Amino acid sequence: MAQNPPTSPNLTCKVRLLLSILTIVIDATRRSNGTVNRRLISLFDFKASHSNKPNDPVKTSDVMVDPSRNLWFRLYIPTTTDVAAKLPLVIYFHGGGFVFFSANSQPYNDLCKRLATELPAVVTSVNYRHAPEHRYPSQYEDGFDVLKFIDTTRIEGLDLNKVDITRCFLAGDSAGGNLAHHVAIKASNHEFCQMRVMGLIAIQPFFGGKERTESETRLAKKGLAITLEQTDWYWKAFLPEGSDRDHAVANVFGPESRCVLGVKFPATIVFVGGFDPLKDWQKIYYQGLMKNRIQAYLIEYPNSFHGFYAFPELKESSFFIKEVKDFIDKQSTCQ
Repeated sequence: MAQNPPTSPNLTCKVRLLLSILTIVIDATRRSNGTVNRRLISLFDFKASHSNKPNDPVKTSDVMVDPSRNLWFRLYIPTTTDVAAKLPLVIYFHGGGFVFFSANSQPYNDLCKRLATELPAVVTSVNYRHAPEHRYPSQYEDGFDVLKFIDTTRIEGLDLNKVDITRCFLAGDSAGGNLAHHVAIKASNHEFCQMRVMGLIAIQPFFGGKERTESETRLAKKGLAITLEQTDWYWKAFLPEGSDRDHAVANVFGPESRCVLGVKFPATIVFVGGFDPLKDWQKIYYQGLMKNRIQAYLIEYPNSFHGFYAFPELKESSFFIKEVKDFIDKQSTCQ
């Protein structure tokens, strides 16, 4: 006798509690007038300091790009790897609906440390400007400016004898995945001095449109870590005044899009969670890449929610790290 599919992921009480707290805090700091209570969110958005201790498995430092817009990135360099060859460079864009979190937020600091050690790779986590104070295209400009900065600047602590910036991978989760996609478009039309973007790692990227998808409708209020009401609010906070969700940067292959991905657009791996309300849009994104003849891979974890990768105790989080490693290795050898 066939069993009905599960209506929620199989999670520990600890994980469910943390996700519930996150939802409550996010909802409490979003105001109905489209602004954010920054003072309140700062009480819960715990920050991690950079570390340069000799016994740390990852050495971290903060590099300022433009103080006028507080544009900087955190650099993660693994110290325990025995790999003789140069390490790839991963440029990471954090999630948070373009509104919340920073490069030094504790969950993202932990995730980037893990990526640096387990891939292994040199990781830079970009601290870009927030909406609604800074709307589109501020975040895309910040992200691309970091790429140009790394390409042309001698950065203290970044030893080019140990990192290969011709093996650069853009990565991002949720809104950061959207950001990474649009930065990849900019990068594919730019002649760098040294850098070469070889791949895009889109982790449950944040895309959307006016039309409601099946997953949005079914998981509208059941989505762990993110709900449909939240995503609608994020788009209003981020997109230009008067725009709707069919704006070309949200619905990248939609009716208002003029997106033409050239031959230099990098190979892309897209991660999808079975209990993510955004999963249908992520699959539409993958299909759009394929139609544009981009080398693309779709990885779906049926039991996963939006943000599963931040919980190392989940088996899917380990699967995710391995898939990223395999993708980097494959692109590094086939180019």
